[in-house]
Amino acid sequence: MAELTDADIDAALARGRSARASEPRAAKARYDRKTGRVVVELTNGCTFAFPPRLVQGLETAADDQLAAIEILGQGYGLHWEALDVDISVPGLMAGIFGTKAYMARLAGQAKSPAKAAAARANGAKGGRPRKAAHA
Repeated sequence: MAELTDADIDAALARGRSARASEPRAAKARYDRKTGRVVVELTNGCTFAFPPRLVQGLETAADDQLAAIEILGQGYGLHWEALDVDISVPGLMAGIFGTKAYMARLAGQAKSPAKAAAARANGAKGGRPRKAAHA
């Protein structure tokens, strides 16, 4: 394994400082029972709120469980001990509320007028064609 030089360490420290200055991090987090949202106050002065039902592992959590939020890793993560749920703050800000498989299931649940019209049109044609059996 290659030895780290002072220059390597200095460069890593500089990248860390840059990330701390530019990436969203949580300063405070709380569950607002009135609105049913988790509210995250960021270190840059902005506030981000989201409905916990969108987050993998928080979908069916009780209000008391949702209120027990901890901030992890200098504000880069949120943690719910009783639920064994961790979520990254940068991920939340990017709209990532769970694993890739979980997000794919959420995307499949999307409802829109265009999707409904396409389903009706497809149904009028007899539905999806059956897959052909290959010999």
